[in-house]
Amino acid sequence: MIFVSRPKQATSRVAALGALAILACQMAPGQQAQQTHSPSAAAPTSPANNCAPMNWTAEQDHQNMMDQLGVKALRPGPSGNEKAPDHANFDESKANPFPNLPDALTLENGQRVASAAQWWHQRRPKIVEDFEREVLGRIPLNVPKVTWTARSTANTKTGVFPVIEKQFVGHVDNASCPSIDVDILMTLVTPANAKGPVPVMMMFGSAEFLKRMADMMTRRPELKAMMGSDPPSTEQLIAGGWGYALLDPGSIQPDNGAGLTRGIVGLANKGQPRKPEDWGALRAWAWGASRGLDYLETDKAVDGQRIGIEGVSRFGKAALVTMAFDTRFAVVLVGSSGEG
Repeated sequence: MIFVSRPKQATSRVAALGALAILACQMAPGQQAQQTHSPSAAAPTSPANNCAPMNWTAEQDHQNMMDQLGVKALRPGPSGNEKAPDHANFDESKANPFPNLPDALTLENGQRVASAAQWWHQRRPKIVEDFEREVLGRIPLNVPKVTWTARSTANTKTGVFPVIEKQFVGHVDNASCPSIDVDILMTLVTPANAKGPVPVMMMFGSAEFLKRMADMMTRRPELKAMMGSDPPSTEQLIAGGWGYALLDPGSIQPDNGAGLTRGIVGLANKGQPRKPEDWGALRAWAWGASRGLDYLETDKAVDGQRIGIEGVSRFGKAALVTMAFDTRFAVVLVGSSGEG
């Protein structure tokens, strides 16, 4: 892996992209703040068929998980008042409370990883297990099959470049719980003048998401100024002979506690609440990206060996998770993914 320093303009551009992504996500349909209810209110009951999704609020989902874990209260975060005893830390020397992380290339018995076989068969599975159990959750064994169908094909343009745009729907088999529909939306855009299969960069987002970002820049000139004069990444990809695929994460799994009894997480659980080690939105989005990759590998316009995944901010986290668990992706580009 090669690390390079970013010029100040590029850093500002990434920061602006992160801000735009957060604002656009907040404006997305279905992502607005959930109706507030007291967490202590009686938990909603599910229908008699034990399949239709429970009508959770985000607060009830949160309280249910705390109850399962036996957590009575959460530790308060640092104060924004720098004069308070528990003020937020601004001293870089104290910014890393856990400096001694486990060595990625050392087995639990202290033996150093000395071969690719040791990595793939011993060390990596242990790291994966730790992250599944403690951080990201496990994908259940009963996740239904996804069937992809083409919805439309059109000759259009990305900027000034002629492209072929194909819309796809990945229907998740919901025979086990017909009341929960999951239809994954993906758009594949490739250069119209391509002489053969092209590499493709998958991006978390949708045409509607990109439009919200464009509208935001129109209303907020200061954000547009921070982006600089470079053309959008989609135009740069097409100009470079690449294609891109927009994968709508909201069509896979809503990104809020109230939505966890719906989407692919809810379908796999038949509308019931999660257990502590179950997956959440980030892992569900990564699963959806892998299902999108399943299709892209079969499309004759796509070079199936050269498919990457990209994301900024929250979607940057999703891109990292995707690449970590699915090694078929050839490259990952991550911007302002943050922590937590």
